Amino acid sequence: MKHRKEEDDLYRRFARKREEEDRKIQSEFENEWERELQRLTHKFEKELATTKRNREEHSLLTLRHEQQKEDLEKNMTLRRSKKKESITRKMLEHERYETAALVDRQSSEMLELISARRSEYMQNESIFLDDEFSEGTTPLEYPLVAPAPVPPAVSKFQIYTDPIEFEDVDRIAISVAQEDQKTFTDLVRQLVGRCTTDIEKARTIFRWITVKNLNAMHFDDDLRGDTPMGLLRGIKYGTESYHVLFKRLCSYAGLHCVVIKGYSKSAGYQPGVKFQDSRFRNSWNAVYVAGAWRFVQCNWGARHLVNAKEAPKTGRGKNDSLRYEYDDHYFLTDPREFIYEFFPLQEEWQLLKRPITLREFENLPFVRSLFFRYGLHFADEGYGAVVFTDDTGAATVRITMPTDMQSCLIFHYNLKFYDSDEDSYDGVSLKRFVMQSVVGNIVAFRVHAPCSGAFLLDIFANAVTPQEYLTGEPMKFKSVCKFKICCEELQTVMVPLPDCASGEWGPTKATRLFGLIPITHQDPLIFAGRSLDLQFRMSRPLTDFMATLHKNGIEEKKLSKYVSHNVMDDIVTFIITFPEEGQYGLDIYTRELGTIMHSSHHQQLHNSSGSSSGEKHLLTHCCKYLINSSKRN
Repeated sequence: MKHRKEEDDLYRRFARKREEEDRKIQSEFENEWERELQRLTHKFEKELATTKRNREEHSLLTLRHEQQKEDLEKNMTLRRSKKKESITRKMLEHERYETAALVDRQSSEMLELISARRSEYMQNESIFLDDEFSEGTTPLEYPLVAPAPVPPAVSKFQIYTDPIEFEDVDRIAISVAQEDQKTFTDLVRQLVGRCTTDIEKARTIFRWITVKNLNAMHFDDDLRGDTPMGLLRGIKYGTESYHVLFKRLCSYAGLHCVVIKGYSKSAGYQPGVKFQDSRFRNSWNAVYVAGAWRFVQCNWGARHLVNAKEAPKTGRGKNDSLRYEYDDHYFLTDPREFIYEFFPLQEEWQLLKRPITLREFENLPFVRSLFFRYGLHFADEGYGAVVFTDDTGAATVRITMPTDMQSCLIFHYNLKFYDSDEDSYDGVSLKRFVMQSVVGNIVAFRVHAPCSGAFLLDIFANAVTPQEYLTGEPMKFKSVCKFKICCEELQTVMVPLPDCASGEWGPTKATRLFGLIPITHQDPLIFAGRSLDLQFRMSRPLTDFMATLHKNGIEEKKLSKYVSHNVMDDIVTFIITFPEEGQYGLDIYTRELGTIMHSSHHQQLHNSSGSSSGEKHLLTHCCKYLINSSKRN
């Protein structure tokens, strides 16, 4: 109640100050308006008196005077709103600072009060313990004073491996979020009353904030502190951030928590950008749980994500503003992963054994939370945010995926010019200057810049089973990492890849989707003579094969006679002859026996051959090869 009164007083002071400033601005501009109006009127009357003019000239002078008055009013209204905006911004900054300072002090008081009560309780309990019970065997107590920041000895994976472990406490947070509480005491009791560990306490608070869509909540104008929404008025007014609220709730639950300020690779950031001003400034938390300081970023945890963990929606009406998707990556994030997106102003809050500099932070590859969720890492050491091409305009980014994700991870990419949204060069899509291939557990993106300059390579991924891929809804890919590709000079002219179906090159996709195993050619790139036989073994029955040949400058129809195939037992053979030397692309399509395709997110062809009734079947793209044909091979 003492804390509430202090906060009420603070908000009343804010309101008074805002009213005062409003009155002051109003008065200033009214005085200025009177002065300027007097000056204009005086000038107008003088002009009328000193010149003997006819009625028409009088009308013109009057019209001009009215216009000048109107212009003056417009000008002053604009200036007043700009001044008001500027003062409001400065005041809000000051209010945020004051609110954070108040929460800081109140959090310390609450933690002291809790630790005093805890000591009292422990002393009373110890009376009932056996005499043999020695001090050395007491359970590890939560520290009374906030420990100094040091790197955690145990990783997040060692604390929990799957968010499902928090299913029960998450359910508590979701049900508490569906009600409105009048005091922080009620809110915190409902959230942590049934929690058995400090990790569970931090978890329910994190999930409550991510579920309660605070930005979408409807607030009444009359926000007294003792109303349910009064608790969250700081969020409405913009004086309290998610991070300050998280710290406040943690302290009321007896947990040490700090707000950390620094830079983040947030909205609008592109690889290669320098952190010089306040543009990418951000705040986040560290909470002391499981014997160490650990990072929490509620704001980013609350962002809508594809494949995010979801809880069932319950109720209607006011609960429509609740959201159940969240990003688990931002709860107790390991410092070595957190540093890719967040750089604290105070070095010790990197929580790393070997802290990095701001320049090193700028040069770290720009990776998103999904990169870590999928267990990805870069196959080669030394990737920076900016990748330079060689003198042929080539650069390669190689990503390693965990073995258990190989069968379900699908990648995609986009290439555009760095400084614009232009994604074509000379009328050709820039995607045709990137070769994506998967060999084993490594996915490679080989970029060939068509001209000198800077490009943005965005790499996307999605985890989806082959069954879902073949029969599911359109897939939503989310970005896992981005690179700035710099081509300083180009010695050779790059031609685009043949215009095949989009996506990865090579037979890996055929094996993943259809169990089609390559016998003759395992690599995406084939060097051939004037003819080529490609063989696959079917590990399950497939039907309706089809292949199409592509070459820059030649119509696809003209190349159809150069491709044929035959099936013998479980072996399918594609026979290609090349009408001339050069680079070709080969697309292969098929479908499973007895399947009716209704998918819309992958490339398909209608094929009426092989069907006695002429009925058309939808074929799915299963793989493609890049073939360089020459007499020498």
